[in-house]
Amino acid sequence: MPRPLLLFDLDGCLIDSTPAITGSIRHALGALGVAAPPAPELTWCVGPPLRDSLATLLADAGDDPARAPEAMDAYRAHYADTATTLTAVIPGIEVVLDQLARDATLAVVTSKPGEVAAPLIDGLGLAPRFAAVHAPVADHNSEPKAVTLGRALADLADDGGPEDAVMIGDRSFDIVAGHACGTATVGVTWGAGSREELAQAGADAVIDTPAALPSALRRVGTSAQM
Repeated sequence: MPRPLLLFDLDGCLIDSTPAITGSIRHALGALGVAAPPAPELTWCVGPPLRDSLATLLADAGDDPARAPEAMDAYRAHYADTATTLTAVIPGIEVVLDQLARDATLAVVTSKPGEVAAPLIDGLGLAPRFAAVHAPVADHNSEPKAVTLGRALADLADDGGPEDAVMIGDRSFDIVAGHACGTATVGVTWGAGSREELAQAGADAVIDTPAALPSALRRVGTSAQM
């Protein structure tokens, strides 16, 4: 019988990257001469593809959303300098990952470019717990989460199919992607998304603490057994 395949979003699910992300967005907009909203008003940018968020922010400021690639370059330069020091592992998640890894295959599926995500996961000490990190390449295009997740499922096919998998994340994008790819889903409220957002997206379970994850995974069920 295949092992369960547990696919984790990164930002807001495994790590608290809000200060690094919002600070880099503010820096990027400033570099383009655009007034940036206060950091607390940018938490919605944690999770979705970066290009989409920057294009929206530029349009809201009366600027040209086509300048999003330029803003992305400024963002990435600033993020590279600040990410590790301004990012923290979610309290309690490491203990749960260690518990789950005894009986399941764990992988990361993130909208953050792989060139950024993999070193950050390694630098924060999380890398040994995951079989793989699946992410878009660092270009100026926006890749839907379902595309990244679909690629992850294809790459991990030897470990199990969608019927054996659960997508775990803090935003509606994670839940919608999971259902689009045929996986069960668990929404977590300790990130940027609310319980209402996750429920409206159709999450099979919504939890408030990392400690609640093992029981939630048993509830949503897969063809593999935890």
